[in-house]
Amino acid sequence: MQARKKYVLLALGACCWLLLLYWGGVQSRLLKLLTHQHGEEPVRPWPDWMDRALLPGYAELEELEVADGPGEPPHQRRQAWSGIYKDSRCRMDTCFDFSRCRGSRDGASFRVYVYPPEKGERVSESYRKILASITESRYYTSDPREACLFVLGIDTLDRDQLSAQFVPNVDERIRSYPLWNDGRNHLVFNLYSGTWPNYTEDLGFNIGQAILAKASLNSEHFRPAFDVSIPLFSREHPQKGGERGWLLRNSVPPRRKYLLMFKGKRYLTGIGSDTRNALHHIHNGKDIVSLTTCRHGKDWEKHKDARCDHDNSEYERFDYQELLHNSTFCLVPRGRRLGSFRFLESLQAACIPVLLSNGWELPFSEVIQWNQAVIEGDERLLLQVPSTVRAVGIERVMALRQRTQMLWEAYFSSIDKIVLTTLEIIKDRVYSHISRNKFMWNALPGGLLVLPEYSTHLAHYPFYYLHLGVNPGQEFTAVIHATSPLVSQSQPIMKLLQVVSKSKYCSQIIILWNSEKPPPHRSKWPPMPVPLTVTDGRKKTSSRFLPHVAIETEAILSLDEDTVLLTSEVNFAFHVWRSFPERIVGYPPRSHFWDPVKQAWGYTSKWTNEYSIVLTGAAFYHRYYHHLFSHYLPPSLRALVDHTSNCEDILMNFLVSSVTHLPPIKVAQRKQYKEMPGPQGTKTAPWANPEHFTQRQECVSTFASWFGYMPLVHSQLRLDPVLFKDHVSVLRKKYKDLERA
Repeated sequence: MQARKKYVLLALGACCWLLLLYWGGVQSRLLKLLTHQHGEEPVRPWPDWMDRALLPGYAELEELEVADGPGEPPHQRRQAWSGIYKDSRCRMDTCFDFSRCRGSRDGASFRVYVYPPEKGERVSESYRKILASITESRYYTSDPREACLFVLGIDTLDRDQLSAQFVPNVDERIRSYPLWNDGRNHLVFNLYSGTWPNYTEDLGFNIGQAILAKASLNSEHFRPAFDVSIPLFSREHPQKGGERGWLLRNSVPPRRKYLLMFKGKRYLTGIGSDTRNALHHIHNGKDIVSLTTCRHGKDWEKHKDARCDHDNSEYERFDYQELLHNSTFCLVPRGRRLGSFRFLESLQAACIPVLLSNGWELPFSEVIQWNQAVIEGDERLLLQVPSTVRAVGIERVMALRQRTQMLWEAYFSSIDKIVLTTLEIIKDRVYSHISRNKFMWNALPGGLLVLPEYSTHLAHYPFYYLHLGVNPGQEFTAVIHATSPLVSQSQPIMKLLQVVSKSKYCSQIIILWNSEKPPPHRSKWPPMPVPLTVTDGRKKTSSRFLPHVAIETEAILSLDEDTVLLTSEVNFAFHVWRSFPERIVGYPPRSHFWDPVKQAWGYTSKWTNEYSIVLTGAAFYHRYYHHLFSHYLPPSLRALVDHTSNCEDILMNFLVSSVTHLPPIKVAQRKQYKEMPGPQGTKTAPWANPEHFTQRQECVSTFASWFGYMPLVHSQLRLDPVLFKDHVSVLRKKYKDLERA
């Protein structure tokens, strides 16, 4: 009975629901019919937008499907890119011929050939600098049969068809080259691609299987571990050297007058206009300064909007350089293309870049850890940028700012460094077994000054000791440069051998024989407690800095044959060097200066209160600098040293200071220390030659010209032993011999 009642109740409930749904549907249809008859607008379905009146100002779906330019659908963009980059799947394993680079396993066969320019060829100033950087590098070869990599002589930097620098008919010309081979093993440089209005990635010719070194690369079609993203730089960018970064000291707290700044063009129409048109929303005129101007281009007045006049007046109130110097963060939005000159300007100014360029493959992203130097924003979240930068802590600001300076000076301050970084990245791919790791690229002194052919272990480089907590070895190798024949047992070199061999830190002595006469028999040399090796110097002055296989210690004591020292002096200088293994530590100081009359660098041997050079006639340094001297410096500088038999010590000081950005260290010496004249029959001392000093003056200018700046740094520091010259008992002094007559 109870079960029957339940079924009856369920049946009645179902009937009620059916009737309710039926009558509700009829009523809704009647309501629609009545509203249509009265001419009223039909009821809108959900959602009912409150601001629907504002929406028609935006593009409808139908418009997006047929429109050109930035609003075109993604599949159409992919089809366009696939037409431009037909070899989009290229990788080093599939589109690069490694056999051309297999002459040796240590990278010595990495040679770059530059096609000779054709008669009447138009070459822009920027591309001329790029080609000059390659031809002046240690990788250049004039023989295409030796080349591992090829670079076109045709200027491919500006592929905007509206530009005066545009070179036509590139496709036909490169296909006529016998070595082109569909671009295999070729490197193509480009700064600007595409043209108005879309600025696509079209270069106007098929690069085939060539490696593309391009600015403003989009990550969607960037070929990882094959292409190289380079920065956009102006035609005024220097070929060599370049200006130093602007961060002279890190003040605490590190905040500057302005928190965030931008000053630049505002595009009223076309690609890139959306981002820049919105920048005024974050401007508060106090700690955030975001200024744009419409006043650029020929027809800007035709397209000006209601905000242009106000923006232009505000724009003129602030100086761009003053903003750069006094801002903590610099906004770097995309322009017509993804890259911007503002990126390098911000790095140099130590103004932390805040990027608003979605899809930009950052320069040298394969090796540089950009999260340690920039803040990457999102163009779609512009209004969140102020709160984001305000949340960055003081320690983080200081770290980001320091990293901008390291990257600027290591890779971006000159076209030379940009080009060499590109070549080194490709070289590391070819010789992956001796390539640099990420730490080498992102730590001082930078990847360009770390030659992996020397070693791939961080502990083998002097400038990494402090970071690794490693101490240098406790022994040194003495290398004595001998140019005079051995005619007497009383020659200074004989006494020098005895003094150096008595040091408990001396591991071995190598005599580099550069005399015109053959070296004497081993029996002519005095007996010593350490091994003695006499090796042929090939009668070249630069051979004293060759990376001799016999040198096994990290420390090298470089000596001239006529140097006069005590064992105590040698020991103390070695102790000092172990505290500063990345620098030159020694005795005879010299200095450079700027001559305003001659508008040239000068050299002086006068004893003054400062110095910038420590002569390698009596100095300690790390053996890595022998490798750097022989493999990093161009053959032309070493040839100059050999031709004049002079200046090798100055060149070594230039090299070490360019690595460390620090001066050498002078240590205490006896008062009567001087170069002693040799006995009769020995070779005349070089400083007795009147041309010697003149040559050294010229060398300083020549070396500064090659480096592109003056790397030498002045110092007023001299390190003495504790208790040196103090009025205490001599018996209490560790280096008492330094004070004796």
